[in-house]
Amino acid sequence: MSLRSRFWLLTALRWLPTGLIIPVMALLPLQRGMTVAEMGAALAVQGIVVLCLELPTGGLADTVGRRPLFALSAMVALSSYVAFAAATAPLALALAAALSGVFRALDSGALNAWFVDQVHESTAPADRTDAVTAGLGGASGVIGGSIAAGSVLSAALVAWAPWGANSALVVPFLVAAALAVAQIVATGALMDEPPRGGPSRRVSPVVDTLVAVRDGIRLLAGSRVLRALIAVELFWGFGMVSFETLMPVRLAELLADRDLAAATMGPVVALGWGVSALGAAALPLLTRRWGLVPISVALRLVQGATVIAMGLAWGAAGLIVGYLATYVVHMAAGVAYESLLHRQVDGPHRATVLSLASMAMQPAGSLGAVVLGAIATGASTGLAIAVGGIVLALAAPLFLVRTSRPS
Repeated sequence: MSLRSRFWLLTALRWLPTGLIIPVMALLPLQRGMTVAEMGAALAVQGIVVLCLELPTGGLADTVGRRPLFALSAMVALSSYVAFAAATAPLALALAAALSGVFRALDSGALNAWFVDQVHESTAPADRTDAVTAGLGGASGVIGGSIAAGSVLSAALVAWAPWGANSALVVPFLVAAALAVAQIVATGALMDEPPRGGPSRRVSPVVDTLVAVRDGIRLLAGSRVLRALIAVELFWGFGMVSFETLMPVRLAELLADRDLAAATMGPVVALGWGVSALGAAALPLLTRRWGLVPISVALRLVQGATVIAMGLAWGAAGLIVGYLATYVVHMAAGVAYESLLHRQVDGPHRATVLSLASMAMQPAGSLGAVVLGAIATGASTGLAIAVGGIVLALAAPLFLVRTSRPS
């Protein structure tokens, strides 16, 4: 199996469980009697955990290896899915979110960094950029397809409800846990990686990790462009709460039925990620004509506008149309962002810098969950979504920070 095929298969196994739980993540706590504010506060724990662990785990991936971290992340993901399925109170939900934070910190950037490293080892320098772009672009399509398939399956599982309607929203979490086991097995079989740095480095992985973290921070401190790109994640993480977490809540309000909303969200999320993959596929054409930086600015502004439109929508149909419009540009914006990020870092620090970006996004998402959850509870969910869209669009000027490298 080729490097690209293995990368895409592992990507699919990583994101299929995400597709399963997206339609039900916000609805299960509400079904169990929690308020939107309680749910937002509990889920915010995930970002706090990521903030604490992201940089050390990124350094660990740069020193110990990508494969061990990716396998360990799947093990923790398994425990988090089970914990979410069992959570019946805010404290239990916070514990599940904490496990999810550990999983995301371990997972962040490890697989992509492994792929880019392998490309650099096996591809001529003149062909590396095209190979990396093609691989990451294809992976974005795989992510979209996997989340879409998982969302459709989630809706089918909720409709099936083998243990009755009261437990229907739990089933997708249990299937996600089973898929995490498959990811663990596939990681051992497909993700080959040479030893890192020889025996002398493996004697003190903690010291090596601290050195990698120090070097990553120095790289960030010395690059104005990199600091601006990391700051983009602060706005993006806050704004994504609007269409990832609050969309199902708003749909349930408009439909006046949480189970119907969960069943509807499955196909809607699937379609959203499908059109998102199409948007990502169109990105190379757009960047060749206008350049990566101008396109990145435009994508953030357009996505902010579509999220605001979601918040202003009066009916379920308008909300869904706004959601699909948001996802047309969502994945393209992510691919453009990561491409700009990879330009600013070399192999030895790749996972660390990707972790720095995620470290900014996750706590910003936690802040968004708390603030927007409070707005949704105290005012309206529609207003909370619109506020998130405004914040998301505020990231656009950060892409204009000058760089000596061509776009």
